[in-house]
Amino acid sequence: MNKEDFLDELAKRLSGLPQEDIDERIAFYREMIYARMEEGLSEEEAIASIGSVDEVVRKIMAEYPLTTLVKDKVRPKRKPETWEIILLVLGFPLWFPLLIGAFAIVFSIYITIWAVIISLFAADFSCLAGCLGGLVGIFQYLRVGNFAGALFSVGAALVCAGVAILMFIACIYIAKTVIILTRKVVLAIKNSFVGKEVAA
Repeated sequence: MNKEDFLDELAKRLSGLPQEDIDERIAFYREMIYARMEEGLSEEEAIASIGSVDEVVRKIMAEYPLTTLVKDKVRPKRKPETWEIILLVLGFPLWFPLLIGAFAIVFSIYITIWAVIISLFAADFSCLAGCLGGLVGIFQYLRVGNFAGALFSVGAALVCAGVAILMFIACIYIAKTVIILTRKVVLAIKNSFVGKEVAA
């Protein structure tokens, strides 16, 4: 793929963004290709060093603010007709509560997921506290000469420590997975605004 094909494909894949942003990014990558060619790379090598069009689009969309995309799409491209304004005003009691309700449902599901994760971390710290309590219990039982109680405390401390370690690993994994899924959902929303599907 030569430079012009690469830049043309990139411009097509970014269609839906404001034109000035597309132009800015095309100019940036054109300069990057020229700089790498001046370093001694061929045109094809310079393009290959940047990455595929998919990778470049993915990187651009990951950095592009979602609010800017929404504002650009919501902003009318032409002055609305009188009948459109009347329809929006008359439909406001219907569409506005539905919009708020949809947002509230999505937001509450997301908050609930994080509440469960926080609860799991709290349970993990409870196991850790149980482990510390078991260690304290060992010395208390030994002080009064109750060897069976001390042995029980050793077992309880070891079980609590094992559960705490396993739960901590699971909690970290779940939290990272939720963060990754959140990024993918935001990227998919951004890609829907430009009307081009980008592999996640």
